[in-house]
Amino acid sequence: MKSILVNLIENSKQESKESLEELKELLKALGGHCLGYITQRKSHPDPKYYVGAGKVEEIRQVAEGTGADAVIFDAFLSPSQVANLEKAIGKRIMDRADLVLEIFSRRVRSKTAKLQVELAKLTYELPRLYGKGKELSRLGGGVGTRGPGEQEAEIRRRWIKKRIQQIKEELEDIKRQRREQRKRRESSGDLKVVNVALVGYTNVGKSSLMKSLTGRETLTADMPFATLDTTTSARLLFPDIKVLITDTVGFIRKLPPELIESFKATLEEVQEADIILHVIDISDKNWLEKVKVVKQILKDLSAEEKPVIYVFNKADKVVEKEEDIKYLTEPAFMESRSVVVSAVKGWGIGELLKAIREKVEELQGAVG
Repeated sequence: MKSILVNLIENSKQESKESLEELKELLKALGGHCLGYITQRKSHPDPKYYVGAGKVEEIRQVAEGTGADAVIFDAFLSPSQVANLEKAIGKRIMDRADLVLEIFSRRVRSKTAKLQVELAKLTYELPRLYGKGKELSRLGGGVGTRGPGEQEAEIRRRWIKKRIQQIKEELEDIKRQRREQRKRRESSGDLKVVNVALVGYTNVGKSSLMKSLTGRETLTADMPFATLDTTTSARLLFPDIKVLITDTVGFIRKLPPELIESFKATLEEVQEADIILHVIDISDKNWLEKVKVVKQILKDLSAEEKPVIYVFNKADKVVEKEEDIKYLTEPAFMESRSVVVSAVKGWGIGELLKAIREKVEELQGAVG
C-alpha cells in the first residue's frame, strides 16, 4: 500500500517529525510504503477536514500525482472528517488507529488477545457507520423510507452492538479465570510469590529481557509490536520466594483509546504487579520522551505509584558511550533504582536480579 502521511504541527516541529517517523514504522510493519510527508502548522485541527481546506487540495494533487493508494493521518479522525476527506481527495483515508488496530489484528495469537482486538476494532467502527447508509444508497426513496445502503448499515450496527456485548462478557469470564489462576499460583506450596511486570515503549527489547531473566523463548524482532500476547514465567530468586515475571504489550504515543480500554484484561497484569520493570532503549535518542509516554499510560492504569526499577536496555549499541551512560544509575538522576543492561548480550542481568531482590526485601520490610 503506497501512502502519503499527513500531520499537523501544533506544538514542537521535532515532536511532529518523530511522530511521523513512528507512523512510517507502523506502515512499514504492515508491508506498506511511505511516498512522503505532508505537514501543516496549525494551532488546532479543522473540524471538517482536520487540515485546512487549501491543504486538502494540495494533498489531493500530490496523492493523484504520485499514484498513492491511501492517505494516512497521524491523528484520530472523526467519522465525519474521514467521510469529508474521502470525498475531497478521492483516495482511501486512514488514521493512526487504523494502522495500530490492523497490526494487532494480524499478529495476535491467543484467544484473549484476539477478542480484545476484535472489541477495539468494532468499538472504533461503530460510530463510523452512522451516515454511511446514505452514502451506500444510490436509490431515491420516498419520505420516511430507507435506501438499501441505510438498511445494510443498520443491520451492521445492530450486529456490532450485539457482538460487543458478547465479547465483553467473554472477557469478564477470562478476567475471573485469571484471578483464580493467580490465586492458585500465589498459594502454591509454601513459597511466597512476587509479581513483576515488564512495561515499556514498543521495540525496547522487553521480550529479549524476558528471555534473559527466565530462559523462556519468545519472538524477538526489530519492529513495533513484534509480540502482543502477554506471557508469564517464574523464577526463584530466594529459596522461599517465587517471582512471576510478565511481559506486556509495548506502548506507543497516541495509543487508540479503544485499544487501551479493550486491553484492560491484559493490562490488569500491570495493575496487579508488585514491582514494575520499566524497560528503556538507551540507544534511542528520544528515550526520555518515550519514558514520559509510558509514565502517562501507567498513570491512566492507576499503576503510577507502584515500585519501579528502570532498566536501560541495549547497552551493547552504545558501548562507545559507556562513560556517558554511567550517570543513569546514579540515585540523583532517576527517582527510583535503575540499572544498565544488554538483554541480547546478557550484560548487567546479575545487577538487575540484585535490584529485584532489593525491591522484594523492601516490600517484605514494608509488610512486616
